[in-house]
Amino acid sequence: MRFNFDLSDAAADGDGSTLNHSSPSTTTTPEMRQVEWLPLQDHPIFASMASSYTEAASPDSSASRTIMNLMTWDGSSRLYVWDSHHHCLHRISVRLGEPHPSSVIAASPSKVLQPDVQLSFVVNKVSINRNGSAMLLIGPNGLHVMYLNANVCRTVSIGVEIYLCTNSAIRTLQISWHPYSETHVGILSSDSVFRIFDLSSSFEKPEQEYYLQPVGSKRLQTASSLCPVDFCFGGDHLWDRFSVFILFSDGSIYVLCPIAPFGSVYKWESVLELYNDAQTLGLKSSNTKAVNNSNMAIQWLEATFPELTRLATGGNSLVLKAEPYALFDATVSLQGPLPRLCNGGEDSEASAKECEGRAVSFLYNLVCKDTVLVTAWTGGQLQIHALADEIQPVWLHGNPPHLNVDFFDRILGIAMICESVPDKKLTVKLHQQSQDTVWSGQPPPLLRLAMVDLALPKNRGSSSTISMFVDPLIPERMYSVHGGGIDSIVLHFLPFTNQATGKDEGMRTPSVHPILSTCKGGSSVHAPLCGFIALWDSFGYSWIAALTPARECVVLEMRTWDILLPLHVDGEERNRSEESKETDVSFLISKELLGGPRTILLPSVSPNLPSITADSIEGRSKLHQYFKLFHENYVEYAHKVYFELKHHGPQVKKTIEDLQGRLSKAQHNILKVEEKQEKLDSRIDMAIQAHVKLEERLLSLRNLPGILKKPLSKAERDFKFELDQFSGVELDAVRSSVEALNGRLNRYKSSLRRNPSTVQQRLLSGRRKNQALDDQISSLRSSITKLSLLNNENTEKVKLIDSTIIDREKKSIE
Repeated sequence: MRFNFDLSDAAADGDGSTLNHSSPSTTTTPEMRQVEWLPLQDHPIFASMASSYTEAASPDSSASRTIMNLMTWDGSSRLYVWDSHHHCLHRISVRLGEPHPSSVIAASPSKVLQPDVQLSFVVNKVSINRNGSAMLLIGPNGLHVMYLNANVCRTVSIGVEIYLCTNSAIRTLQISWHPYSETHVGILSSDSVFRIFDLSSSFEKPEQEYYLQPVGSKRLQTASSLCPVDFCFGGDHLWDRFSVFILFSDGSIYVLCPIAPFGSVYKWESVLELYNDAQTLGLKSSNTKAVNNSNMAIQWLEATFPELTRLATGGNSLVLKAEPYALFDATVSLQGPLPRLCNGGEDSEASAKECEGRAVSFLYNLVCKDTVLVTAWTGGQLQIHALADEIQPVWLHGNPPHLNVDFFDRILGIAMICESVPDKKLTVKLHQQSQDTVWSGQPPPLLRLAMVDLALPKNRGSSSTISMFVDPLIPERMYSVHGGGIDSIVLHFLPFTNQATGKDEGMRTPSVHPILSTCKGGSSVHAPLCGFIALWDSFGYSWIAALTPARECVVLEMRTWDILLPLHVDGEERNRSEESKETDVSFLISKELLGGPRTILLPSVSPNLPSITADSIEGRSKLHQYFKLFHENYVEYAHKVYFELKHHGPQVKKTIEDLQGRLSKAQHNILKVEEKQEKLDSRIDMAIQAHVKLEERLLSLRNLPGILKKPLSKAERDFKFELDQFSGVELDAVRSSVEALNGRLNRYKSSLRRNPSTVQQRLLSGRRKNQALDDQISSLRSSITKLSLLNNENTEKVKLIDSTIIDREKKSIE
């Protein structure tokens, strides 16, 4: 079923033109504003991309080793798809949960956004920033940012001198937007350097550089172990906000903390919590190293957020903005490798031996108070760990950073050589941490939760790549994207979450379910996906949209309501009900009665014996024996049943009354639910009516002439301003001349009135001068006449220009 609506936003996306276009010849008609809403998987964009897709244009084997993602979502109502054939970006308006709660519809046609430069590389990943104003175009040999503010978008390259130089062999390994900034991008490269670029100030020079030097560990003896692979920014939890988690190819995990981009924004309650924690726990520790670390953390917080001290004394604010700051005598420490714990002991070598190949990707996930870290290996294994302790900032003294400052000593850039602490045997006891170990600078240990094997085909070998992302509604669920499709992984055990809920249960293995397979014709040959995103709405529904290698769109609805209930609620309730049922029944009726009467064992009769009649002595004795057996087994069992039923009658009655009371309560609750359902239905109807009225009002407002009125262009405004200045100058000159003549005339009349006796003398003596005065008066009259004519001509010109402008405006409105 398809729906047609006339909305301004969808119309702008549909026909590629907006209502405030500056061209006077461009007009919008109802046919152009007509938008067709249809299921997302049936959008014509994907059909056109599939028709232009050919096997020759498909990525080769080397390029297919990287997971592609040509789709992204701004989190509200716009979906972006990169067209590799036409080298453009499609923006599609989507509606979630319409017309059915489980459906996704999209507006057709979509808006096409074209970069203003020709890209010299193949785009294999797109990523949008937090406010939807900029898009990263990432490829194996290029990195551009595309600003989504026009049909032809400004596109600029990032780090040309570092990554795209002809003599440079540096490759970008991972690129990600910072979660607390709209202009900062973090880049991890193959030269073991993590850089942060501020795109609002410079595209060439990074704002912050961190040279990673993991030294001193026995595990880091080969060159491959020193190679970084992936990184993730921390989430909204304590010092995780200022942390960067870095994965190396041997599976070791390191942490950089604290790192804050210049100008990034944080909630003041979160920063104030860290500030108070450092003062209450760190400064009161008996360990001098812990006190030193807490003092440095307090100094860093006060300098990075200058308003923090004012807020700590009773101020109020919503957010805090990070200012440029760095310690002049210390650099940020590369904490790690994080030790792994398994069954209460250290598990450093065993976990690495269980995995095949090398580590390829990394995922940070925050579930309540649990920080979950997932490492993916080329063999198809996923290592799932949780941080057993909180992250604390750590600095190394004696290695000052390199600062780039301006003329006013303001910091513009930072460069640090981040070294790791030499490996030591750490004796960490889980959940028994003493006060002396807080803020001691030791890296937090990793508690092993599970090992998941995705059972990928073995013939792919080391070329298997895995990408992971978190479910937007259920943090316990993650998705892994690989060459075989998409798998769903649900965690059923988390250490701190289970402690908070008061459940004492063992570690349950995660449940893994394949939700999408890209296998061709049931064979073992897999084709990787070209795009995947997670969509969700405020009603608890979520979807996964995937782009197949043939450029076809697939939309999958995901279950979100009861995915965790059977394992945490239903199973326990079912066990409790069964146990209570057994205890109640065994309490009412004994086990002997539940077992039933004993079976009667009749003596076997030989077929060779003669038959016995009932009237004979043998027959009567045999019949008496059968009656005795029947009485012992059935009559006595019936008496026992009768006695116990009579004895337990009050208990049965009480049980029935309890069940009836529970039934009445359930019926009462059902009536309440029905009443609330009626109120909810009425409120939904009112909301729908209000929505319809708002749409009608929007349509009526769009038909007003003022909406379609186009403003003057810049050249027209400049010309009108010059005309106004020109006309004003001549009018002021005429007015000043008239005022001067009137003043001279008034002075002359007043002089004649004061001295009337000298008038005759002046007339007689001035006869000779009359000719000169007449000449002057005639010249003044002629100049006044010329000025008045010039003024009339200028007035007519201004009127002509005004009429021309009004005619153009009327034509543009029509």
